[in-house]
Amino acid sequence: MKSHIIIPAACIILLSACHSSPKEAAVKQDTTKAAAVANNVVQLSPEQIKNAGITTGEAEKKEMHSTIKVSGVIDVPPNNIVSVSMPLGGYLKRMSLIPGERVSKGSVLATLEDQQYIQLQQDYLTAKNRLQYLEADYNRQKGLNETKATSDKVFQQAQAEFNSQKVLVKSLAEKLRLIGISPDALNENNISRSISIYAPISGFVTKVNVNIGKYVTPTDVLFELVNRDDLHLTLTVFENDAVHLSVGQKITCFTNNQPDVKYNATIHLITPSIGENRTTEVHCHFDKDNNNLFPGTYMNAAIELNNAAVQAVPEEAVVKWENNYFLFTEEAANSYRLVPVETGATNNGFIEIKSTLPAGKIVTKNAYTLLMKMKNSGEEG
Repeated sequence: MKSHIIIPAACIILLSACHSSPKEAAVKQDTTKAAAVANNVVQLSPEQIKNAGITTGEAEKKEMHSTIKVSGVIDVPPNNIVSVSMPLGGYLKRMSLIPGERVSKGSVLATLEDQQYIQLQQDYLTAKNRLQYLEADYNRQKGLNETKATSDKVFQQAQAEFNSQKVLVKSLAEKLRLIGISPDALNENNISRSISIYAPISGFVTKVNVNIGKYVTPTDVLFELVNRDDLHLTLTVFENDAVHLSVGQKITCFTNNQPDVKYNATIHLITPSIGENRTTEVHCHFDKDNNNLFPGTYMNAAIELNNAAVQAVPEEAVVKWENNYFLFTEEAANSYRLVPVETGATNNGFIEIKSTLPAGKIVTKNAYTLLMKMKNSGEEG
């Protein structure tokens, strides 16, 4: 009986030992791993540091400028875009323009004809001749009135008719000038049924909205001309970025088709108002003439902000984790602490650190190796 009692007791002791050993080992392992990530500190052996290529250094003072990335379109000043129309309607008689054609200021764009042009010239010449008669009659009545040979009423009537005719002649002359006819050169021998439309500026034809034989009205736009001599870039900037801009700042821009070709420009004007979409317009002048750029072309641009001496570290020193930025400071030999930081501008391989760093060295190379070690230790724990 004694042997039967001793054997079960031994089994119970053995089973108890088997169940307790893994738990104790797990607790020890958890404690070790928790120590590795406690207080955001990770520790490596000298061999691990050497194999990972981890190096340390100190933050530096760097002259850096931050950039604002924006977009916009190439444009020309409003006075360099002209819509050509005719104040008096008529039938298009001659025209040979096509979009893209270059024209010079004063050149003939088209010819219109209509009977109202004849009527206007006739009215002017008739009014001008009557003015001569009324002027002579006025002078005659004035002399007679001075000698009291005629009544004041007759003189006043002659004076009123003379003045009214001068107004009529003047207004008809302005109407003639409006359609390009010189009233001083007009006489009964050169009355014309047609008038010419002249280019108001030098530039390129961008739109042709008419064809020969079509009747055009004063509200119709016949052609559109653009002068490319003063191209500028209009950028759309969000209100949060606009406060950092000032006239004279330099920008670098490029087109989508040729991103490797850079163009330099300077901010010329900043619209002092914010629109409904929370943006404002910034007008920039190119530093050099660019004949290969066209109005309406979409461009990307980077606006350089003012240089400043800032605290900076190599870009490799900063790691991103859970949408926040960190770097590692050297706590002791082979021990590194994860520290949150606020970053700023990036330039030439360095990144600005706006927050205050603890005294001592930081990890400047292969910081992500430490982050992976810390994350893996935390997940395993």
